[in-house]
Amino acid sequence: MTPADPARDGTPLARLAALHGVATSYRPSPDRTAQAPDTAVTAALAALGVDASTPDAVRRALAAREGELRGRLLPPTVVSWGGRPPAALAGLPDGTRLRIETEQGEVRAVAGQLPPGVHALRATAPDGRTADTHLVAAPARLPAPPGRSYGLLVQLYSLLSSRSWGMGDLGDLAELTAWAGRALGAGFVQVNPLHAAVPGAPTDPSPYRPSSRCYPDPVHLRVEDVPEFAYVEDQGRVRTLLERAARLREAVLGKGELIDRDAVWDLKREALELVHAVPLGPGRRAAYADFLAEEGEALEDHATWCALAEVYGSDWHAWPARLRDPRSAETVRVRAELMDRVDFHTRLAWLTGTQLATAQRTARDAGMAVGLIHDLAVGVHPGGADAWAQQEHLAAGMSVGAPPDAFNARGQDWGLPPWRPDRLAASGYAPYRRLLRALLRHAGALRIDHVMGLFRLWWVPKGQPPTAGTYVHYDAEAMLAVLVLEASRAGAPVIGEDLGTVEPGVRETLHERGVLGTSVLWFERDWEGTGRPLQPERWRADCLATATTHDLPPTAARLTGEYVELRDRLGLLNRPLDRERAAAAADTRAWLVLLSRLGLLKGTSGGGPTAMEEIEIQAVHRFLLRTPARLIGVWLPDAVGDRRPQNLPGTWDQYPNWRLPIADADGHPVALEELAASPRLHALVDVLRGRVRATGGDGGPRGRGSASESAGTAAGAEE
Repeated sequence: MTPADPARDGTPLARLAALHGVATSYRPSPDRTAQAPDTAVTAALAALGVDASTPDAVRRALAAREGELRGRLLPPTVVSWGGRPPAALAGLPDGTRLRIETEQGEVRAVAGQLPPGVHALRATAPDGRTADTHLVAAPARLPAPPGRSYGLLVQLYSLLSSRSWGMGDLGDLAELTAWAGRALGAGFVQVNPLHAAVPGAPTDPSPYRPSSRCYPDPVHLRVEDVPEFAYVEDQGRVRTLLERAARLREAVLGKGELIDRDAVWDLKREALELVHAVPLGPGRRAAYADFLAEEGEALEDHATWCALAEVYGSDWHAWPARLRDPRSAETVRVRAELMDRVDFHTRLAWLTGTQLATAQRTARDAGMAVGLIHDLAVGVHPGGADAWAQQEHLAAGMSVGAPPDAFNARGQDWGLPPWRPDRLAASGYAPYRRLLRALLRHAGALRIDHVMGLFRLWWVPKGQPPTAGTYVHYDAEAMLAVLVLEASRAGAPVIGEDLGTVEPGVRETLHERGVLGTSVLWFERDWEGTGRPLQPERWRADCLATATTHDLPPTAARLTGEYVELRDRLGLLNRPLDRERAAAAADTRAWLVLLSRLGLLKGTSGGGPTAMEEIEIQAVHRFLLRTPARLIGVWLPDAVGDRRPQNLPGTWDQYPNWRLPIADADGHPVALEELAASPRLHALVDVLRGRVRATGGDGGPRGRGSASESAGTAAGAEE
């Protein structure tokens, strides 16, 4: 485990905290050190099972931890990179015997050149001490994406077609990938997390606070594509369902209403109940049985939580005490009573997985080099299925968030319980491995939200403000080794969302293991020098380069400054409106000056402001092409001039986060069929299609403003 920074050297609490990976201080900026409150440190230790409530308790816990570490032969998990022996073995006493049982069933006495996998290692010292540990053998580095490509970034719920039932679905995703791959030459489509949501009234629409990250949400199902739907006997009810679906679709696309996820799910659930009553054919039943066998206890837990939530509500903390334990005799008994509902939810998981597989297969068949890029949220809802099933691996009474920074003086509390690093290590990272396998099963690549969480997370004690938290460190080497192992097995590149405050050395470590970063145009400046926009050849190569993200203003709103007016109306500005306007205008002007100097602003503004806006958005993407970035991402709403962010951080019910369909510059919703025919979209694609080429160099990470090893390799790529 990475030791915390013991800023209070010599104090028993600081020494105890450091030995458990709990920080007593942190650096919000390179020139400033902040102290973590003692209350946060003691609360984090308590969540790790360490009593630090009194000075005597601290002394006892410190003596116990120091004694444990002195007597320990090996940590609970060790790592081997690229077949080399684990570094941890170098500290074993001379004469220590090793016995390694590989994941493949082979028994060895040496740790060199192990096959990839998670192996069982037993070390026996000459004095009789033994250690049983997990040995993660991972390739030295993830494979890079094949060649260089551009792709589309989209929130799936926002992408409706003439066949959607009120929100975008997996049928729409397959249609998008087929069109983008075949007609546009795109190499990938990146979507929002498709994790299962916590049911409620209303359901939390955020895809980043799910019930389960291991299973997709059946609200994304294209019901008509489920084979059994064609055999529902009550065709009168089917016609009624389709009529209601048309009304939901018309409400969004025709009337401009917000996406109503709850209404969509109520309708689909009714349809899927009818589907569930249709017997599976022999081949389909065999495939379903294989799915059940492969998923095992994890799927049973998920479906059991779903069934229990129908009876007792969607927060397991409020259930009868004996049902709060997934392994209790009462849970086993009630599961048997609810077996039909459990089967309903396991069937939904299977159906959703099969449609996800179809979407990825469609992408690859359409010629996409990568295909679908799935998104892994940083955590789960505390009352949901994963928190219930994996509660022994979660830190009770703590929530993940972020410390105060220049953009949010109050800090952030995301309401997500963090994993306990000690329990993860003791299990050989079993729940983390299962999670990655689930996400990678139908993915061409994986994006990890807040990838810095592999190194440390900001823990906030329950009931306290985010300012009263502290960082807790994870074994980043082990977390990365598991990630590299599972992603390599799937043949999937990994993209880390590494925006914001990043600990020194994190980007370098991620690059060493082949994890791509995320570079957003407006943030790429020469921060160590002039502060001006960073020249394209000085960007890092190993990244996904974009103009914006789901949490930021669309490019049109950024160029026009409309996002400042929106934030002002919602009371989100930290400075007077005129100062914010001036700062935003200066930022935009600096970028436009650079785009002009590079000769990227092509065309005339004779068509008025809208035409000039299109020219500028095209220039932004020409600029991205001039960088050496391996992947270029186009925010799909940018292609039609949408000005509304999909999510506005700092708001809850003040803004319709996660409920907006893609719209044009006038705010009119645009269906998938209209997107495919949009002249504005095709003009932007003309900038990109066929003009993305592979880059040379190793694409190493570099600080903002440092020299690029591959300078100029992509220069002129848009020509």
